[in-house]
Amino acid sequence: MQIAIDLPNDFVMFQGEQAIQRDIRLTYALWLFKAELVTIAKAAQIAGLDIFDFMAACKDNRIPVIAIDRAELLAELNS
Repeated sequence: MQIAIDLPNDFVMFQGEQAIQRDIRLTYALWLFKAELVTIAKAAQIAGLDIFDFMAACKDNRIPVIAIDRAELLAELNS
């Protein structure tokens, strides 16, 4: 499926169509993952990245890839 958006021509010429498409896909995938609407694997697929590159993008954007707090982690380690 394709979705079209209108952007100013000068902006597209400055950034480049491919770069804009890549950035929009990544931003949307990060948002979906952060909102817990998709899995990390699905978000990586939407972004057009492998899971490791998507995890790096999460790190760059301060989005945790593991949803566990300190108490849960300690309990898990002690069991």
